[in-house]
Amino acid sequence: MRVRSAPLLALLAVLLTAGCLPVQEPPPGARQPGVPRATGSADLGPEGTDTPEEFIRDMRGAQLVAEQYWSQRLGAGFQPVAEIIAYEQEGEVSCGGQPLPRNNAVYCSDGDFIAYDVNWAFAAFRQLGDAFVYYLLGHEYAHAVQARLGIRKEFTIEQELQADCMAGAYIGDQVREKNLSMDDNDTQELADGLEAVGDDPDQPWFAPGAHGSPQQRFQSFANGYQDSLEPCGL
Repeated sequence: MRVRSAPLLALLAVLLTAGCLPVQEPPPGARQPGVPRATGSADLGPEGTDTPEEFIRDMRGAQLVAEQYWSQRLGAGFQPVAEIIAYEQEGEVSCGGQPLPRNNAVYCSDGDFIAYDVNWAFAAFRQLGDAFVYYLLGHEYAHAVQARLGIRKEFTIEQELQADCMAGAYIGDQVREKNLSMDDNDTQELADGLEAVGDDPDQPWFAPGAHGSPQQRFQSFANGYQDSLEPCGL
């Protein structure tokens, strides 16, 4: 998946040179915080999405596209998420006093930030491709929009499937507006990613923390992708 909007690319270039990404070389043996660990070339992803630099670039691109999308949909009063945090260790970041576990991504309304395990997300990026990065960021950004709109469903699964629909709308609308372009493998990447994050078949739909089966999640995402925000029930 590629960002095609010239203003977005220009803004991304500014971010890359203005200190929003580290520009100094780290000392020998050191690694910059928030930069995923690179492993061997045997882990090369399906599109050659292999390096931490590519991952960081796609995460920044997904953030910029999400901010542009929701500012257009919600108007001048829209406030972007305050911060997006990459963490590495369990408990390194907390939300409402609760430490965030590894292998996770979350929107935290207490502090208005998105946080994600950078090494877990990078592994998914290498295995599934860059389209999954746009889904991951889009889903968590959807939770931020739910908070801004005061949406609070009775069951977790309702909240999560609506966020999947909103993530689908954000990607689908930007493709239709030619701000993003879908590469040949992107549809399969998204299907594989949604299957990977779906609940086990025996998970009750009303259980706290339920997100939906792979089929439910893919259908919700597809509804938004095909028909924009209308089926999302905002």
